[in-house]
Amino acid sequence: MERALLGIASVFVIGISAQWLAWRLRIPSILLLLLAGFIAGPVTGWLDPDALFGELLFPTVSLAVAIILFEGGLNLDIRRLRAIGPVVRNLLVIGSPITWLVSAALAYILLDFPIPLAALLGAILVVTGPTVVIPLLRQVHASRRMSDIVKWEGIVSDPIGAILAVLVLDFILATGVHEGIAGGGSAIALAVIGVTTAIVLGLAGAGLIVLALRRYWVPDFLRSHVTLVAVLVVFAASNRVLAESGLLAVTVMGSALASQRVVRVRRIVQFKENLRVLLISALFVVVAARLPLHDPVYTDPRSLGFLVALILVQRPLAVAIATWRLDLTVQERVFLAFLAPRGIVAAAIGSVFAIELADVGYPGAERLAPIVFLIIIGTVTVYGLVASPLARKLGVAVANPQGVLFVGAAPWVRHVAATLQGLGIPVLLADANWQNVTAARKAGLPAHYGNILDEDAIDELDLDEIGRCILATPNAEVNALAADHLRKVFDLSDIYQVVPDERPTRGDLSNVPSHLQARLLSSKDASWSTLAAAFESGYVVKQTNITDEFTFESFERHYEGKAIPLIAITERGVVRILDAERKWPRRGVNTLISLAPAGGGGQRGKDVS
Repeated sequence: MERALLGIASVFVIGISAQWLAWRLRIPSILLLLLAGFIAGPVTGWLDPDALFGELLFPTVSLAVAIILFEGGLNLDIRRLRAIGPVVRNLLVIGSPITWLVSAALAYILLDFPIPLAALLGAILVVTGPTVVIPLLRQVHASRRMSDIVKWEGIVSDPIGAILAVLVLDFILATGVHEGIAGGGSAIALAVIGVTTAIVLGLAGAGLIVLALRRYWVPDFLRSHVTLVAVLVVFAASNRVLAESGLLAVTVMGSALASQRVVRVRRIVQFKENLRVLLISALFVVVAARLPLHDPVYTDPRSLGFLVALILVQRPLAVAIATWRLDLTVQERVFLAFLAPRGIVAAAIGSVFAIELADVGYPGAERLAPIVFLIIIGTVTVYGLVASPLARKLGVAVANPQGVLFVGAAPWVRHVAATLQGLGIPVLLADANWQNVTAARKAGLPAHYGNILDEDAIDELDLDEIGRCILATPNAEVNALAADHLRKVFDLSDIYQVVPDERPTRGDLSNVPSHLQARLLSSKDASWSTLAAAFESGYVVKQTNITDEFTFESFERHYEGKAIPLIAITERGVVRILDAERKWPRRGVNTLISLAPAGGGGQRGKDVS
C-alpha cells in the first residue's frame, strides 16, 4: 500500500519537477519529461507503471487522454476556421490518408513489416495530438495563424487516426480472406455508426452542460467538476459503440462548448488547462518508464531509417500535397512540414494493439510497440529541438516577444506607448472609450476598441509580438478583472496594473481579492490619478539613456525623487516593466522611460491627447 502511494506520488513529483526545470532552462518540457521517466523507469527501476497500476494502467491512460483532448477541443472555436478552414480541411482530409499510406509503405519497405501490420502502424502514426503539440506551441511562440492550424490538425487527427487504426486491427484479426473482407465491410459500417454516435454524443454532452449552466442547475463551485464527469461519461459511452471513438466525442464536445456564446465557460477552461498540465506531466513519465532498457529496435539501422524517412519524406510530402495552391506562404508550408510529433495517444494505441495481436499469435506483433515508442521519442526530440529555431528563422514566430499591451488609452498612456513604439517596441492599446481609441489611432498607434473583459476580446487582438501587459484604466476593479481574464494569454509575472486610487495604508488593492491582483506598476504611490494629474500638470514622458557616466542612481538624484520610472529597456532589447516592489534592474539597462518634470533634456513630443 505504502509503496503504491509512494509510486503514484513520485509520478506527479517527477513530472512537475521536469516541467519546472524545463521552464528554468527554456527547453521543451516534453524532452525532460521523457528523460525523467526513462531514468525513473528502466534505468533505475524505481518506477514500474505496469506493477503500480496493473490492469488499470490503460483505462487510466485512456481517461486522462480523453480529458486532454476535451481541453484541446475547448481551444477549437469553430469561428476561427473562417481564416484557416481550407488548410485544416486539406491537412485532415488529404494529409491524413497520405500519412497513413506513405507510413505504411515505408514500414513495409524499410522494416519488412507484413502489409497488414504496416497498414496498422501507418494508421497509428496518423495521430499527433495536444499532448505534444500544445506544449511545443507554447515553447515556439508561433503566430496566431500557425498556432491555430497546428492545433486544429493535431487535436482532430487523434480521433481520426485512432478510429482508422481500430478498423485496420479488426481487419487483421479477421480469419481468412473472405472473413477479412466481410469483417472489413462490417467494420466500416460500424465505424460510420460509431463516428455518428460520437458526434451526436459530443454535441449532446455540450448541449446538456450549456442547459445546466444556463438554468443554474449546477452551483458555481461544481461547474468544472460536473463538466469533467460529463466528459468521462461521454467518452465511455462512445467507446462502447466503437473503440476509440470516445476521443472524437470529447473533442466535438469541447469544440462545441468553445464555439457557443450562450454561457461563459472561461472558468471551466481554466480548470481543464491546469488539469491538462498535470496529466501530460504524469502521462509522459509513465510512458517513458514503460520503455525497455534494451531492445533491438532502438539500434536497428532500419528503424532509424524509418524515423528519418517519416521526418524528411512522409510529413513534407503530405503537407506539400495537402496545401497545394492554398493561401500559405512558403515559410508557413516549411514550418508545417517539419512539425508532426507523436504523443500519448500513439503510445497507448500501439501498446494495446500490440498486446491484442500477441494474444492471437500474430507474427511480428512484438515489434509494434517498440517502433511506436521509438517514433515518439525521435519525433519529440527532433521537433522539440528544431521547431523553435526553425520558426524564428522562417519568421512565423517571435522567440521572446517584447511588445506591450496597454489596457486603457488615456493621454499619458498614449505617450508612453508612442515612446516605446519609437524605440521599435511593438505596442497595442485597448480601450472601451472611443475618444481615446480615436486619439491613439490618429497618433499612429494600433488600438482596439472594445471591452477587454468581453468573451471574444482576446481572440480579436493580434498578440503575436506582445509579451507583457500594463492595465492602465482608472477603474481598479476593471484592471483586476482584466488581470484574471488575461492570464489565459500572459503569465501572471508579465501582467502589471496601476495602483488603485483608494487603498488601505498597507498598500493593498482596495477591496479586490488577492487572487485577482497583478503586479503593481512603478511604485505604491503612483496611482492612476497621480500619474494622470502629473501628466496634466506638465510632466512629460521621457526617454533617458543610461550609461556608465549617467547611471540609474544618477537619474534618481537628478530628479530628486520627483520622476516616476515606468519601463526599462536592457542592452539586449529586453523590456522590463518596473514594479512597486522596486526590484528594478540596476545594471544592463540601456534606456529608461519615465514620467518626469519638464526640462532637463526631456521632450514631451507631439500632443496626441
